Order: sequence, then C-alpha cells, then structure tokens
Amino acid sequence: MIALLQFENVGLRYGIGPEVVRDLNFSIAPRSFQFLTGPSGAGKTTLLRLMLLSLRPTRGTIRIFGQDAAELRKDQLTELRRRIGMVFQDFRLLDHLTTYENVALPLRAMGRAEESYRSEVVELLKWVGLGDRMAASPLVLSGGEKQRAAIARALIVRPELLLADEPTGNVDPSLARRLLRLFVELHRLGTAVVIATHDLHLMEQFGFARRLVVGDGRVAIYDGAFA
Repeated sequence: MIALLQFENVGLRYGIGPEVVRDLNFSIAPRSFQFLTGPSGAGKTTLLRLMLLSLRPTRGTIRIFGQDAAELRKDQLTELRRRIGMVFQDFRLLDHLTTYENVALPLRAMGRAEESYRSEVVELLKWVGLGDRMAASPLVLSGGEKQRAAIARALIVRPELLLADEPTGNVDPSLARRLLRLFVELHRLGTAVVIATHDLHLMEQFGFARRLVVGDGRVAIYDGAFA
C-alpha cells in the first residue's frame, strides 16, 4: 500500500540557524487516524506545513502519494495538494463571503460551475450543523461555528488526507468532543486524518490508532488500538 505521505530523513532549518526539525522518518497511511502532539513550540505547526508542502525541507525527501515532491513541477504539486484538506488554527474564512460561499470556494477555484456543486455544499453544511447558517457572514458566527465552517471547507474537496491544526483549541470541551466526532466519522468514511493538539485529556477521551509526539525536533511514534 502506497503511503499518502512519507518522510525520509527530513530536516528543516531557517537560514543558517539550527534545524527546527531533524531526522524525521515516518509515513501517513491511507485511511489512518493519528494525533500529532507535543508541548507548545515543539514544532507541530511546522510539521503540518511540511506535510502540506507549504514548507520545503532543507534536507531529506518527502513523498506525496508515492512521488518525490522535489521532482514535481509546480502544477503537478498543486494538483496533488488538492487531495489534501487543511483546517487552519485561525480559520482563514473570508469575511466578505457567506458561510456557503466560503465552503464552496475551493470548488470555484477548481473551475466548477455552481449548479454542479450546490447540493454538495448544502449537504455538507447540514452535516457539520450549519444548515441554518449558510447565508451568514463569518463576522456573526461564533468561534465554534467558524471552526465547523473551516472544517467543511477542507472537506468539500473530499480529501484523501485531512490535516487539522489545533481544531479544538478555541472551543469549549463539549464542542471539542463534537468536532472530534466529526473527524472520527470522516476517518470511518475513508479519509486519513492528522489532528495536531496539545490537549492530552481530550485525546484520552477518544480511542485512536496512533500518536505522533514531537519533541526536541524529532517525532516519536506510539501505536495503539483505535476504538
């Protein structure tokens, strides 16, 4: 089975400074579920950006869907990255667009006509509990609603891999559990999921297959049984 992402001796440094992460060797398998964890400042966001290929390593190899990312043309890399969904910690919703328009934006960017995707967007917004907020501006959404809109935007392209940076960091514990259930359901439908979080208590409330722990610039892997 070809890994969705594979890191081989990857390291990253900024300028002439020391390596921020180093000697990274791990892979993300199809249909897998993992938490990316570690103390604040350990490098979780940096690692997610490497996974998304918005950062290029200064050494080593990253393979995306079986292909060496360094050997891909820009258009090839863009096409492959469309198979990855990203939920950012700061949401990155556009205030001048409605919730519906924000979620539909990736499909518009791909050149699809609205009549071909409207029902998909509406169904997904209902699935994340925003069926009655489709016409609302992000300016009037609560933090939890913005987070669910950001998740829906990442899911609308039906990614094979979903990356989420602290998706429960700005919501209360009850909503955090609801959001994690969305990710678990997505995993059960076949998407590989990587969730960055420092909340150990929250992780312990949910069974999971794997824990990637960032510390001292490296990643330690702990496997377990997904419940």
